[in-house]
Amino acid sequence: MGTFSIWHWLIVLVVVLVLFGGGGKIPKLMRDMGKGINAFKKGLKEDKEEAGGEDGEPKSIKKSDTAEVSAPAEEMEKEKTGTDA
Repeated sequence: MGTFSIWHWLIVLVVVLVLFGGGGKIPKLMRDMGKGINAFKKGLKEDKEEAGGEDGEPKSIKKSDTAEVSAPAEEMEKEKTGTDA
């Protein structure tokens, strides 16, 4: 009985926001949040199109797109034996 639940605090917070924040600020905050969500979705869609091409499928990686890299185990073996073969 002596403590407030989360619902009490939420109601108090809403009342304080409406009284001191003004009625126009809450809709503006929600509008800005909606714009941010839309921009995020648009960015995800652009990334998906960029990565997948026109049909949305992943592009295949060509041999010419990758650099020649030797396996780390082979390099370690060369260092142990001291050979360059």
